[in-house]
This record gives sequence, C-alpha cells and structure tokens, in this order.
Amino acid sequence: MKEREVLLNPNKLVRYLKKPAAEFTKHDLIQFIDENNIELLNFRYVGEDGKLKTLNFVITSKEYLDSILSTGERVDGSSLFSFIEADRSDLYVIPRFKTAFVDPFTELPTLNILCSFYTADGLPLESAPEYILKKAHQNFKEKTGYEFRAMGELEYYVSSSKGKLYPAQDQKGYHTSAPFSNWEHLRIEAMQLIAQSGGKIKYGHSEVGNFSTETEDYEQHEIEFMPVDAEDAVDQLVIAKWILRMLGQKHNVQISFAPKITVGKAGSGLHIHMMLVKDDENAMIKDFALSDVAKKMIAGLLELAKPLTAFGNTIPTSYLRLVPHQEAPTKICWGDTNRSVLVRVPLGWVAETSMIKNANPQEIGDIPYIPGKQTVEFRVPDGSADLYHLMAGLIVAAKNGLLNKNSLKRAEELYVNVNIFAKGNEKIQEKLEDVPKSCWDSANCLEKHRHYFEEDNIFPEGTIDRFISSLKAFDDKDLSERLYGKKDEIKELVAKFIHCA
Repeated sequence: MKEREVLLNPNKLVRYLKKPAAEFTKHDLIQFIDENNIELLNFRYVGEDGKLKTLNFVITSKEYLDSILSTGERVDGSSLFSFIEADRSDLYVIPRFKTAFVDPFTELPTLNILCSFYTADGLPLESAPEYILKKAHQNFKEKTGYEFRAMGELEYYVSSSKGKLYPAQDQKGYHTSAPFSNWEHLRIEAMQLIAQSGGKIKYGHSEVGNFSTETEDYEQHEIEFMPVDAEDAVDQLVIAKWILRMLGQKHNVQISFAPKITVGKAGSGLHIHMMLVKDDENAMIKDFALSDVAKKMIAGLLELAKPLTAFGNTIPTSYLRLVPHQEAPTKICWGDTNRSVLVRVPLGWVAETSMIKNANPQEIGDIPYIPGKQTVEFRVPDGSADLYHLMAGLIVAAKNGLLNKNSLKRAEELYVNVNIFAKGNEKIQEKLEDVPKSCWDSANCLEKHRHYFEEDNIFPEGTIDRFISSLKAFDDKDLSERLYGKKDEIKELVAKFIHCA
C-alpha cells in the first residue's frame, strides 16, 4: 500500500526518494539536490501578515548545503513580527524537511522548504503562529486522546479584463464548465502544482460568484483539500494561496481571497472541515450516526464561535460577508446538510449503500464500504483568516467541547433542521445568538473569552492582546450601517483589503 502511495504521489521528491514526505531526512534532501542539479534553495516561512517570506541560498557546495540544512539561518524577527523588539530581534529559521518541494515557478532548478522559528536559546519561539498551533494540537491529544484532522475549502475570485466570448450568468457559476468557466484552466493548473508541492487535494470547481462591471469580469472558484493533521492542513493552505497568486501574475489576472468583492454578490469563505481520529479510525460516527464525541466537539465550536472570528475574520470587509441570505452564517447553531447554520454536518457516506452498484449494474463483485469520511464544517472564516491561529483556536474550542460535561445538552439546544432565514422561521432566529458584526465586536468577544485560549499557555497573553488591539484599530463599529448605500466608499474599502492574508 505504501509503495503504491509513493508511486502515485505527484510530489517529485516523494517519487524520486521512494518514501513519504514525513520520512524525509537531511541526507535525502542533499541526495535529491545533488542528483537533480538543484541550484537554489529557498527557506519559506510565514510572517505576522500571513504571507510567505523567502530567504534564497545559491548552492555552492555540498558542505555549504549540509551547513544550511543542519543549522538553519538567522533572520530579523522584528521585521517579521511586531512583538519582537529590535534590541533582541535575531531568530533562527529551522527547516522542516517533510515540507520540501520543487519550486514550480523558477527558471533555475529550485527547492523550497518551510521553516519554524527558534529563539537565541535554541527553543521554539512561543509566540510564533506555527508553534502556537503545534502546542494546541499536542495539548489536545494529551487532554482528549484524539488526533485533530482538518482541511480547508479555499474560495477565491479571478478578475480579468472584460470581453470573454462566453460570459457566465450573474451569480450562477456553481460547477460551471468550460467554455462558460473562463478560468477553469488556471484552477486545474493550480491544483496540479499544489499537489506537486505536497497538498492533498480533494477536488476543485467553479463557485456561485460570477458578475461583471463596466471594465472587469469576476469569476469565483474553489479548491477543497483532504483532511490531514492540523499542522499540515495549514501548511498546504499557505502554499496553495501562494501558488494561486503566482499563477495570477503569470496569466495577468488578479487572484483575491477577500471575503467580499462587492455588496450583493457572493463572498468568499474559507470553510474548515474537521474530524477527530483515534487509533486511525474516524470518531465522528458510531453505529452509522453522528457520535456523541462529534456533538460535543460541535458544542465547543459553537461556544467559542464569537471569539474565533478574531482569528478567522480579521478585516472590516469580513463582516460585509456575514449577513443573512448570502449562504454565510450569522446565527450560532448547527444542523445536518444545512447551509444556513454556523456548523454544518455534511453528507458523510455514513450508511452502507449500493449507490455505485445501482449506477453500474454491470459491475461484477461487491463494492467495498469505505467508512471514515464524516466531518463537521465550521463556516464562519474567510480568506483574511490568520490560518495558524485560527486552526489553533478551533482545536482549543473542540477540546473544551469534549471536556465540558454539559456539551451534549448544549448541542441539543442549538440544533436546527430548517433554513433559519426562510419565511416563517423568525421565532427560531430570535432564540439564537448572532455572530459579531464588526472587528470591534469580535475583539470584545475575544477579550471576554481569552482565558480559554490562554489556558495551558497555548496562546501567549501578548498574542491575544495584539489581536484585540489590531481589530479595534479598524474602528469599524456599525460600519455596515455607515456604509449603506455609499457605493464609492464600499468600493474603496474593498480595494484596500483585496489582497488580505
């Protein structure tokens, strides 16, 4: 089985070294670089702005290469993070060998590798986003006995000069095929490159959002991933966003993950699917139904949904997306296959069925039942999300749900099995709490619930302080009401945050 996975893996290092990326060693990377004439090595890491940074190394000898991979390099931390003072700013960036991949964009043969931050004492930087996530997951496993796996639905808009031969219908782009999907080829190219870079992709498709202005055509797409360990889930989203933006530059179009492009049209979310695993088995189902463990997890997510927006919805335009009737959640509740709720339980192939046999009566033999696909989906975040902190926050929320003795009762109280925004369901709406309506509100929610995130020293106190301060600095309380009907001001605000995270 392992040999087949290696042979089918699109990552060039996996195929060449004939081993999974998780088993890469320093010697493996040196061997690949030497035998494949790699001339450049890039250290990559995420700064406070959520975007990839780069440190380039020209490979001049095996000795030099060995030194780089053995000791890492130092960087100016104060230029990467606001919380690091200039008088003690040096940090080490240490490569994580399993993340190595061949750069798909450089003319020179180049290897990229993600790094972690370490202090002058050789210890992990406590406030580094990547390390906060690592601490959260380790703490979760110790406290609950489960592993936390996740994946994202990465939505984005492609905007290009107007004048395509096959214009799509306004807000009717869901699963549109070429030629009416003008940028399907860019999405497919992105999927190939993401997979070659280590991303585990489930599928890609065009999304609802199509519209045109006087000068531009806008087309929405989505790439969805497979559930993997929480840390890997974030790494592959970071790389995917970088690849999509690089392809936008290549094709001379704009790629934007912004939560809102214009009012009245579909926004872009970043839905996060999660599952809990024990002994390599999905714990989200039991006896072909959603398990109590899953329900407790959902209760935990709902309990901390408001402060989680501080990590998942970090700019003023995030809250132009979180409005009723836009398939974006505004009420704190959950339900099965229900797109009007905050936590959705999607179809999970829970029951043994004969669907494949029914559709293919010519098939000889039994079709095996493959369990373990059930997830739950947190629908609030968008493309502005601080991915490492968001995932760490979701893990904290899930942990509290699992450990809280009242979680099952709370899950029962917040279950909704109807479209809460449909006419006649006003009383249901009145009983449910709202998500925050601005960065200002989100900051207040984080302040109120900060002790959950600071427990066990997962989120340092200074990290929470910075999020509260940065969110309040937008001064966007009642922004939606202030902007109502002011198209030019809305357009200016959207343009300011078009390249978030």
